Amino acid sequence: MSTTSSDAVRWLEADEERAWRAFRRVMIAVQTGTAHDLAAIGLSEADYEVLSTLSERPGHTSSLGEQATKMGWSRSRLSRHATRMEARGLLRRAPDESDGRGCLLVLTDDGLAALRDAAPAHLVSVRRHFIDRLTPDDLAAIERIAQHLESGG
Repeated sequence: MSTTSSDAVRWLEADEERAWRAFRRVMIAVQTGTAHDLAAIGLSEADYEVLSTLSERPGHTSSLGEQATKMGWSRSRLSRHATRMEARGLLRRAPDESDGRGCLLVLTDDGLAALRDAAPAHLVSVRRHFIDRLTPDDLAAIERIAQHLESGG
């Protein structure tokens, strides 16, 4: 329960609330569509994020902590997910010499093949649920908005 008095709350104005709800609807619609399309080819969004980010790293390797931070997940949540991916042969764990308590996530050949197989379908999905529904001006506006939100200002 919050200790903040409701008198101190800065409630949303009608236009702010509409914008917030619209943003949430867009996020849910795009995420639901792309997640559904990935599931049809045997991957979750999290699987794809792990595979794609590992593929971009030197040696196709990242520490569990770095990967968790990138995904906005706790280390324990990612560790449980990595266990499931490891059981499917998509990645393997290796000791992290720089952090005795941590581990490295290493993309396997099977994981790289799964990513290569999934990437074209995922790009089609991203286009169908997001890119092709927007104008170049819309896309530029989203980029500007993302920069403001990412920088905190």
